[in-house]
Amino acid sequence: MDLSLVKDLNHLFLHVDGLEDMLVLYANLSEALFLGALLVAFALFGAARRAVVSAGLSAGVALALAGIVARVVDRPRPFVADPHGVHLFAAHAADPGFPSDHATAAFAIATALLLHDRRAGIVALVAATVLAVTRVAMGIHYPTDVLAGAALGAATALAVNAPRARALTDRLADRAGDLPLLRRRVA
Repeated sequence: MDLSLVKDLNHLFLHVDGLEDMLVLYANLSEALFLGALLVAFALFGAARRAVVSAGLSAGVALALAGIVARVVDRPRPFVADPHGVHLFAAHAADPGFPSDHATAAFAIATALLLHDRRAGIVALVAATVLAVTRVAMGIHYPTDVLAGAALGAATALAVNAPRARALTDRLADRAGDLPLLRRRVA
């Protein structure tokens, strides 16, 4: 079933060029988009600093855990396992694909944001979901790769936002906001 979903979405991308072009571009730019949005929010919106620090820490811890899982599981990506049946829409390394790093980071960020700000979190969850589905359609991941990444990212964000951990994260964010470079000057 995992491979058949990859092939169905991959086939859709092969036959709907406008959809494929737009979503592949989004997937390829997603790391910069997510990081850029966090950096802008951190620099410009003092009230968002705690959410941004929480999202960054959640993503960092989740990606470290995903790296360990990837080495242990060592699951080949769809384009590697079935090179003649899956079209690859963007160049990609043939490294292990379980869990998806993109889904892990995106859902860690989205869940952390959701825990701090409902509207921002919902927007980020939609963006993370589109990213996850697109990575499957591109032939880079199986659905279970992105589901595992989403679960790992969300679980890590929940752990980072548990009461004791959140108190530490909030203090770190508050101290980072006190850095002279980030303080707004009031004239």
